[in-house]
Amino acid sequence: MDKKIIENELLYLREFTSEDFEDLCLILQDEETMYAYESAFTKEKVTDWLAWNLKSYQENGVGLWAIIDQKNKVFVGQCGIVYSDVEDESLLEIGFLVNKRYWNQGYASSASQLCITYAKNELKAEKICSIIRDTNLSSRKVAEKNGMTIVKQFDKDYSGLPVRHFVYSVDLTNEYEQRK
Repeated sequence: MDKKIIENELLYLREFTSEDFEDLCLILQDEETMYAYESAFTKEKVTDWLAWNLKSYQENGVGLWAIIDQKNKVFVGQCGIVYSDVEDESLLEIGFLVNKRYWNQGYASSASQLCITYAKNELKAEKICSIIRDTNLSSRKVAEKNGMTIVKQFDKDYSGLPVRHFVYSVDLTNEYEQRK
C-alpha cells in the first residue's frame, strides 16, 4: 500500500521508490516533455534525478513526489516541493512534470494545489514559488491558476546559453484559497 503524503479526489502524492524508474524515464527521456530543460535526460541522469529526490526526502523532508491517479492507481507524473537557488536566494518551489499521455487533464494544477496546501499547513511556509521558463505557457497557466504572480525574472544557464525564467510566487500568510 502506498504511503500517501497528501491527496484529493483525483490523485495522491507519494514518495518515489526505485520501482518508479521506468515511469520516470517515460517523462524525463521524452524530448517534447523536457523541452523546457533543453534536452531529454539520459538513463544516468534519470538515475541521478531519482537519487536526488530520495536524498531530499531524508535531508529536507520534501522533494518531488509521484502523482498517482486515485481511480486506476497509474503513475501520471511528478509534483512536489524542493529548495531551489535563484540569484543567491533559496526558494521553496513547487515543481511538476506530467507524462504527456496525461496532459490537459488537470493533474499538474491539482497536484500543485495540493503542494500549496501542504506548504501552508505542514511546512508553515509564508510563500511558495514555481520557477518556469518564459516559453512554457502551460506551466505558466498552472501557476496563474494557483494564484501565483511573477515576482522576478532571471536567466538560467543551459550549456552556455542564457534562458529566461520567471519566478512565480504566492503569499501563504493570508487565507490562501485553492483556485479551481
